Amino acid sequence: MADDNASAKDDAKDDAKDDAKDDAKDDAKDDAKDDAKDDDCVIRIRNLVNAFGNQVIHDGVDLDVRRGEVIGIVGGSGTGKSVMLRTVVGLNRPRSGSIEVLGRNVLQMSAEERHELETHWGVLFQDGALFSSLTVAQNIEVPLKEDLRLSDRLMAEIAACKIGIVGLPADAADKFPAQLSGGMRKRAGLARALALDPDILFLDEPTAGLDPIGAAAFDQLIKDLQSSLGLTVFLVTHDLDSLFAICDRVAVLVDQKMRVATLEEHLRDDHPWIHAYFHGPRGRAAQPAERASRAPALIEPV
Repeated sequence: MADDNASAKDDAKDDAKDDAKDDAKDDAKDDAKDDAKDDDCVIRIRNLVNAFGNQVIHDGVDLDVRRGEVIGIVGGSGTGKSVMLRTVVGLNRPRSGSIEVLGRNVLQMSAEERHELETHWGVLFQDGALFSSLTVAQNIEVPLKEDLRLSDRLMAEIAACKIGIVGLPADAADKFPAQLSGGMRKRAGLARALALDPDILFLDEPTAGLDPIGAAAFDQLIKDLQSSLGLTVFLVTHDLDSLFAICDRVAVLVDQKMRVATLEEHLRDDHPWIHAYFHGPRGRAAQPAERASRAPALIEPV
């Protein structure tokens, strides 16, 4: 009997050790997954509040942007799509909350640290926001002059390279913004945004004002650049065609919050604004044919 009791105790000890080892392995795996998630997240926004006076635009917004994805930011007029972009890049100070870009808290860093971080992203504002008194090449050279010590010849070569990769003709280098079409100005602005080989590309309504053919070509350009350069793209848009053509996920600003999901998930969302946006006539027209045929109509025929 004593031997049986001793054996039982030994077995219990062995089981406890095995359970402890398994728990330790599980904890290690969980920690590794968390670390991987942290490495995979290039922008992390938590409990963000934006307000102008008594008007609250964003109230407790959370968002994670994953490395290498194209995320679309959409919402109705006045929901603060561009305000969100401007807040992330430091042009608007939020009332509260936290913003981390590439693992660094942008709201708690010195001017020097912030300037260094800004070299890791490029921004294309609406209509390009080019300096009207500078040529296309000179516009592209502006960030190079501000952040790098390069010879004039090397800067000219880099500008020529960026002009080429955005699909502009070589002779666009010596033209002023007023001599360019709307689509060419946007491409020139994109070339400047790419001047420092950024990790993140912020785009504010890049296809606004373009004809359908020009907009589709610009969408394809963004998709090709993202794939070839490994960019993370933060895309503010109202263009449903862009969402379906190039976005991996979509963040919808609604009710002062942000709802982030894939397009398939948004199409199943019964929130009134989201349903109207994706299942209205324009939304159905933007969807691929096989998906649109399965989507419910916004208004059932009588």
